[in-house]
Amino acid sequence: MAQIAQLAAEPRAARRKAGAKALRNAGRIPAVIYGHGREPAGLSVDGVELSRLLEKIAPESTIVELTVDGATVRTLIREVQRHPLKPGILHVDFQEIHAGEQIRLAVPVHLVGVPDGVRNQGGILDQVLREVEIEVDPTQIPERIELDVTALVIGKSVHVSDLTIPNAKILTDRELTVATVVPPRVEEVAVVAAVEGAPVEGAEVALAEPAEPEVIRKRKPEEEAAEE
Repeated sequence: MAQIAQLAAEPRAARRKAGAKALRNAGRIPAVIYGHGREPAGLSVDGVELSRLLEKIAPESTIVELTVDGATVRTLIREVQRHPLKPGILHVDFQEIHAGEQIRLAVPVHLVGVPDGVRNQGGILDQVLREVEIEVDPTQIPERIELDVTALVIGKSVHVSDLTIPNAKILTDRELTVATVVPPRVEEVAVVAAVEGAPVEGAEVALAEPAEPEVIRKRKPEEEAAEE
């Protein structure tokens, strides 16, 4: 089941840029809530509380119970806007959700086990896809999707079609690769062997033949006289 977190919010009347800047200066983050037939409404949340929350959860798959004016609504965080140059959050979007409706969201994929190709063949596990999009009832949102990769050998892969998610419809292309085991990198083997002084197969070192030294001798007086 999905993880559930709590966060308090306050209504925000002013949605002007100047108002948003004043909120941030006061330590609060501008936000908006929408969905389930409601008109988008402006909110603000405490910046420190929001940052702490985002450090502990997977925002894309965590239900956030948002309390506004004493009323609590269930939401998903749909977007977190961050400053491109400085640390800090600029804005956050919440979508209200209700049981019985189908929503779309991305869920992280967690690989379980050590592949046979890594353990016994020296291969490298490469996770190509880290999340998949699903359609699901809010009450059935999985916290994450676990995929067992212990049987993978070098050259073999697992795909989206190998995933099983109860009570959810997978929207991501089923032919996409989730993870694969690749051979060890030849370059790394060669570098290690060279450092250890071991010969590297296929590597040839050409040594230049030493040039013979040129001999310079002093000419005899009779040789000089003959030239004159």
